[in-house]
Amino acid sequence: MLKGSILQKLQTAHLQSTRPINFGVYYKNTLVALCHALEDHILETDGQPLVITAFQQGKWYLQEANRYADIAAKSREIAIMAAADAGFAEHSTSQLPNVNLVGLHTDDPVAQEWHLIILSSEYTAMVICQELSENDYGVGGLPGSDVERKFYGFWTFESELVRETAELAIAHIHTYNPELAQKLTHNIQAISPVHRSFLDLGKVVTRVVNYLQTGQENLAVSSNKGQQILDRNLVSNEIQAFLRMAQIMDIADINNPMAATEVVALSEIIGQLLDLPAWQIKRLRLAGLLHRIDPLQKAESVLSPQPKKYQEEAPSCPLTCPLVPGAQVLRTMPRLRAVAQIITHQSEWWNGTGEPAGLSGDEIPLESRILALLAEFQSQVNKIKSTGNSREEIFTQALEECRKQQATRFDPKLVDTLTLLIMGLQQGLDLPMMTPKISRSIWLLDSRWETNQKSQKSTVTN
Repeated sequence: MLKGSILQKLQTAHLQSTRPINFGVYYKNTLVALCHALEDHILETDGQPLVITAFQQGKWYLQEANRYADIAAKSREIAIMAAADAGFAEHSTSQLPNVNLVGLHTDDPVAQEWHLIILSSEYTAMVICQELSENDYGVGGLPGSDVERKFYGFWTFESELVRETAELAIAHIHTYNPELAQKLTHNIQAISPVHRSFLDLGKVVTRVVNYLQTGQENLAVSSNKGQQILDRNLVSNEIQAFLRMAQIMDIADINNPMAATEVVALSEIIGQLLDLPAWQIKRLRLAGLLHRIDPLQKAESVLSPQPKKYQEEAPSCPLTCPLVPGAQVLRTMPRLRAVAQIITHQSEWWNGTGEPAGLSGDEIPLESRILALLAEFQSQVNKIKSTGNSREEIFTQALEECRKQQATRFDPKLVDTLTLLIMGLQQGLDLPMMTPKISRSIWLLDSRWETNQKSQKSTVTN
């Protein structure tokens, strides 16, 4: 990481943070699709954001200059950093009153970075990356095609982190143009804290996934292996989009910010007690991380707005029901269709009175039954712990609330399994609480899911 770069300064600021930043490697084609998705959301909103970008070289800005004229019309101010090339300042977009160019020195470490920082009271998003040096590529040397160029960094919707990075970028701009830096600082101060609409965030996530998928088309890659690597990187970022949304939802829930993390920890132990195979526990873990994405129940796919019938997407389901749009969004990723089915049917009841399909008993996917029970148990624990009772009393009361719905809402055998787990917790068993490294989320997928889903029998054994 280059000393003096914005990425390096941000990393240094968070070395001792309670929420350290997890960095990952991104390919150029992934970043193009990601940035276009985040930028295009500006065009659909009236938030008038402050936008700060770094394009490395002026020639890359020139490729995007026409679309930035449209973005400028919806933004309060835009600052563009790049090493100046011929035509960098002459393009018509550069003449707009709210577009400001900062010509970077060629030896400026920021000239090796690719940034997009969007900050408004309704919408925040950020991509911050630094291109790998020739030495970083190792024995393989520089890539054979432009789309295979690699960048190190991360992206996020977290408003506090976006604002912090914007301030670092403005401080860097100050060394070139103090007057512009002062104007940008005034703009930040005028932006109130984010009042995020999770429905809007759901639309952004949907757009990110769709853009990443369409970005795979017509790529000129030097080898089949290179194509496989790019595909894997795109899939990883599609998963990141959903996980980042789920993360924002947990952060925003000040009364229960650990819901997803605790449900995942409980589900892994339940999976082990039921002797589930590793691939199924992994799938359950991903469903647990995503189980609270309620806003996506209203967000339709940007590219495929018309939902299909459930039977077409998941033939293993015994009944036909209309897709909840949130599950349809997850199904834009073929390898998340099984997870979408789990999340869709977590609201089914054991006695058949639940939604959306009125499934009953073993017709309900096993992971859906597990998720429903553990989400309720975790919620009850979170409510009761404010009473000041002991750990044992809290678990006992939460379990009793679940038992009241045994054989009506919840699978009786799963409630018995949860009882065994609670006995362990009361005797000192600790849950393995782990925050997922979102930038390395590809490991959550398993190529066997689709084949195993067909043969899986949704039953619980003793």
